[in-house]
Amino acid sequence: GAQEAVELSLKLLAVYSVWMSVLKLMEQTGLDKKLSRLLKPLTKRLFKGESDEAHTYISINLASNMLGMGGAATPAGINAMKLMDKGGERISANMSLLVVIASSSIQLIPATVIALRAQGGSSTPADIFLPTLIATFSSTVIAIILCKVFSRK
Repeated sequence: GAQEAVELSLKLLAVYSVWMSVLKLMEQTGLDKKLSRLLKPLTKRLFKGESDEAHTYISINLASNMLGMGGAATPAGINAMKLMDKGGERISANMSLLVVIASSSIQLIPATVIALRAQGGSSTPADIFLPTLIATFSSTVIAIILCKVFSRK
């Protein structure tokens, strides 16, 4: 069992390394900023009253999660949270919304699950793509609606 765990860990490390490299390339080519600009109208509508810098980090967080780079999304999410923190005893509605969206996260490319299915010997590891997209889209929309409803109370 230990040998299998080490092998799986090494394979997942390789997958994460590739995706982290892709994210670095996105940053260096400015693609992250383009994705951020593409998502900004949505983030400005969902996260009202936040700074442009916070919207940039929120957009990067959302784009990274959508591309299956959850580990890469974390630093952007932390930076967004720091910028949204108004110093109160409780988190703001926008902060809780970001946590909820990041947790439910629409997955355009479920890279980790595909890698795990390939490791497990699946003949078609990418068959999870469409069901994952439908499930994560649905869960994220429902999560946003519930967050908005509960934040008004």
